[in-house]
Amino acid sequence: MLYDIFEYLNQHFHIPGSGLYRYITFRALAAVFTSLFISLIIGKRIIKILRRKQLGETVRELGLTGQKEKEGTPTMGGVIIILATLIPVLLFCQLENIYVIILIVSTIWMGIIGFLDDFLKIHKKNKDGLNGKFKVLGQVGLGVFVGLVLYMNNDIVIKEKIEGSHHIEFAKDFYPSEKSFKTTIPFFKNNQFDYSKILTWVGVEEGEAQNLVWIVFIPIVIIIITAVSNGANLTDGIDGLAAGSSTIIVATLALFAYVSGNIMMADYLNLMYIPESGEIVIFSAAFAGALIGFLWYNTYPAQVFMGDTGSLTIGGIIAVLAIVLRKELLIPVLCGIFLIENLSVIMQVSYFKYTKKKYGEGRRIFLMSPLHHHFQKKGYHESKIVTRFWIIGFMLAIVCIITLKIR
Repeated sequence: MLYDIFEYLNQHFHIPGSGLYRYITFRALAAVFTSLFISLIIGKRIIKILRRKQLGETVRELGLTGQKEKEGTPTMGGVIIILATLIPVLLFCQLENIYVIILIVSTIWMGIIGFLDDFLKIHKKNKDGLNGKFKVLGQVGLGVFVGLVLYMNNDIVIKEKIEGSHHIEFAKDFYPSEKSFKTTIPFFKNNQFDYSKILTWVGVEEGEAQNLVWIVFIPIVIIIITAVSNGANLTDGIDGLAAGSSTIIVATLALFAYVSGNIMMADYLNLMYIPESGEIVIFSAAFAGALIGFLWYNTYPAQVFMGDTGSLTIGGIIAVLAIVLRKELLIPVLCGIFLIENLSVIMQVSYFKYTKKKYGEGRRIFLMSPLHHHFQKKGYHESKIVTRFWIIGFMLAIVCIITLKIR
């Protein structure tokens, strides 16, 4: 919105300072500051509204220290994150950019699913919330939407560096834009993989595989979005864990967006250049600022919980960011906290069912799952658990950044 206004003022009236809006770094910094300010200001007001409406958390008795004290803490605080993200995006992004459109739709889509789940839990006194199959259906729907747009939209292209180019003219150092379904494989030399290759492995001719690649690509997008959003949902179990871990992930993805969307950086790092993806930096900056602002109220002892409104939205956005930046194969490392939380639940449930069937009595691997509750049962204070998980998340982010040069 403001981008178009200032671009018009710069072109027709040459107003001093109006040209700053052309720079992604300026708009990204403005977005992160604005989102942080909005989340701090509106956060307090939204918490008061949630308290007044008695939209508090109903805590199940799980035998965890400090659990009952959380009873009645306002939930659905994910609304703060969503508003603090979307307002700066509408102000500072080029709204006609296809990547921005995908991310805005994804934010609203997952926000609605999470809001319905929280609403049914609290207002309708339905402890199970939205039926699980409807949640999955919503996640699948977003995956289909994102996959189809990436497949069909001709503005979503890549440029690859010409072998042997020597930084003479950057525009000529790259091949022309091409519609491609290549992604990045971390830690490997010549680290690109084309999803159409999966079809050629089963006997489909190469030319036909390019036309039928959606058969493989869309299910992969669906799996990634479902897995990451559920992982973020499971991670949101103690104060500040999901928001803090997600901030580290989003900041890393913002860096990837910057280098992938800047032709000079892509040339220097020998990366796949993704035209127009620089706008993702601004969205990511706004999202990170919103998460940091939310942490002001969500760190121990939390004044508000994000609820599924926040956790499902956070996971969905992170998944879509990774997919559009062609870094989805980094998710197991970058989102390692989400992954171990997911795996701990799967392992616990699977082992319990297996031992119950075999021995007649269910046995457990962990004292409790997800994993953060296991450490609570062992007597660790939740602030210590959260801080250590953040440190692990930061280390995983560094490993991902290293992949820009180490292959």
